[in-house]
Amino acid sequence: MERVSGRKIFITGGAGFIGGWACKHLLANNKIIVYDNVRHRNTLDDWGLSGNKNLKFINGDILDAKKLKNSIGDCDSVIHMAAIAGVNSYYRMPRKTMEVNMIGTYTVLESVKENKRIKTFIDFSTSEIYGGHIFRAREDGESMQGDIKDRRWTYAISKLAAEKFSHCYYWEYGLPVCSVRPFNIYGPNQPGEGAIQVLLSKVLSNKPAPITGDGNQIRAWCYVEDFVDGLLKCFNKKEAAGNAFNIGNPNCTITILGLVQKMIELTGSKSKIFYDKHIGVDVDLRVPDISKARQMLGYSPKIGLNEGLLRTIKWYKEHR
Repeated sequence: MERVSGRKIFITGGAGFIGGWACKHLLANNKIIVYDNVRHRNTLDDWGLSGNKNLKFINGDILDAKKLKNSIGDCDSVIHMAAIAGVNSYYRMPRKTMEVNMIGTYTVLESVKENKRIKTFIDFSTSEIYGGHIFRAREDGESMQGDIKDRRWTYAISKLAAEKFSHCYYWEYGLPVCSVRPFNIYGPNQPGEGAIQVLLSKVLSNKPAPITGDGNQIRAWCYVEDFVDGLLKCFNKKEAAGNAFNIGNPNCTITILGLVQKMIELTGSKSKIFYDKHIGVDVDLRVPDISKARQMLGYSPKIGLNEGLLRTIKWYKEHR
């Protein structure tokens, strides 16, 4: 795992899944302020991090410009994770998704644009900006936002706008911004709608395991610690500023049907697979090209799919 030390880091949305893992690896050698409205749950509590002397938690909303700016204080780094995500969420509240993801990012950027202490600003984008069918997606290639009439792409458009906003502040104000585009991150202690944790909850209970569509959708899965390693590498490379990076693991590519079958095999579950209708448009193929992250950051994911699933299964058996 990449080592980052001596920083004072402000993390929006830091109480979420990836935020909790990032804090777990950063707290020993850095001061952390987590700013989160705890919409789902506080994973910092789950990891027993809330009482750590290097951690300060602020319950706040990224749309609250005054509180946000006052909370950042003398931090020298920002990881902007806060967003509304999850297919069900952006089908249910598309306007709010646009507001939080786009205007919220603008609010964070405005709060630090003249702050000369900031050494690193990492914006969380998404693999969704590549659309519904992408193999070996390249950061410098085209983005695809899908049919404007379909709610499915509200999230992708909001995050793409936020990413572009972030890079505008790099161009105009010299803010050292870089973007990361996560590709299907999974692992222990994942809340929300993450496919692997949703399916594991069924498989470990020997309940019917739902597959939406025909199960032939293809994904490349990345274990959360591999992702966090890529995230932390952005701190130690000045040349990361002004760039976007795909962070994922193309070596762990499998169909959704194959993934569920593997889960059943690894757990010895008696679950039966059933097919269900997908809400709206689905993504048929999503596999990243990570050569840019390899070359510029030295990023190299190491956890294979079997190992990552076994680690995740072990955690869920112990904690669920």
